[in-house]
Amino acid sequence: MPNDPFEKIPAAFVEPLESFLAWLELERGLSKNTLSAYTRDLVQCVAFLLKEGAADWASVESTQISAWVTSLSRADFARSSQARKLSALRMFAKHLVRENIRKDDVTELLGSPKLSRNLPVVLTREEVEQLLNAPSLVTPHGLRDRAILELFYSSGLRVSELCGILLQSINLDDGYVRVFGKGSKERVAPIGSAAVKAVQNYITGGRPQFIKPRTGSELFLSQQGRAISRKMVWVLIKEHARRAGIKKPIKPHLLRHSFATHLLEGGADLRAIQEMLGHADISTTQIYTSVHSQRLADEHALYHPRAKK
Repeated sequence: MPNDPFEKIPAAFVEPLESFLAWLELERGLSKNTLSAYTRDLVQCVAFLLKEGAADWASVESTQISAWVTSLSRADFARSSQARKLSALRMFAKHLVRENIRKDDVTELLGSPKLSRNLPVVLTREEVEQLLNAPSLVTPHGLRDRAILELFYSSGLRVSELCGILLQSINLDDGYVRVFGKGSKERVAPIGSAAVKAVQNYITGGRPQFIKPRTGSELFLSQQGRAISRKMVWVLIKEHARRAGIKKPIKPHLLRHSFATHLLEGGADLRAIQEMLGHADISTTQIYTSVHSQRLADEHALYHPRAKK
């Protein structure tokens, strides 16, 4: 995307977009990645509206918006992408009304694409044990990787949250860590005793070996003495999963998903899991009830004497 994403857009469309994106950043605290995605979505919408003859936001008609949504489906955009684009446009339409640029919400009568949510891949408890035991505990890298895996699974952190942990953010005596999630929202995540021990071992026996002259207070360090990257965490999880003999597809949130599913299986309250994961909406957390139900169905089909036809 060019440095100025609006350079090919008429000025009449630009100022409302800029004020809307500034509002999202300052008032809603959205991340740069989300803002970039919304910018691309709205720029794409404007390009379509221009071809439909729109001169500015006040002149846009609901039929033109409907035509854009239809074009997304015909272009084979994933339903999740369509939903995000429509979400960005809906919020922007409300912004136009707030700013008295329009009197009506031009998206009010639009439907939403139905999303078929894929259940996240999760590990069994046995697979988690195999993964956690994969790193060697006689090397600095092994101590670091074990601490990362233990903390990841113990606290259900996002990869970005784990990479951003500072030494002063973690309290091993009381068993919790402060992290900044989506929208820079701070939350406190609990740490289990096994993870506390792994992190202590890494801090005393592993982390000093990664320190360089310009190393900061980041907890997990790379070979260069900087904060470990999300990509590197993904790489090391995949490598240790391979060593552990795990055949399931490895994704960045594998241990986060397993954390939530195992809590639910153990009887944890869904609202408590929502708080620990840092989900703004309980509907996001409810997908783990589907994972749990599917696993119960699989167990029944496998072991019940009258399940097989």
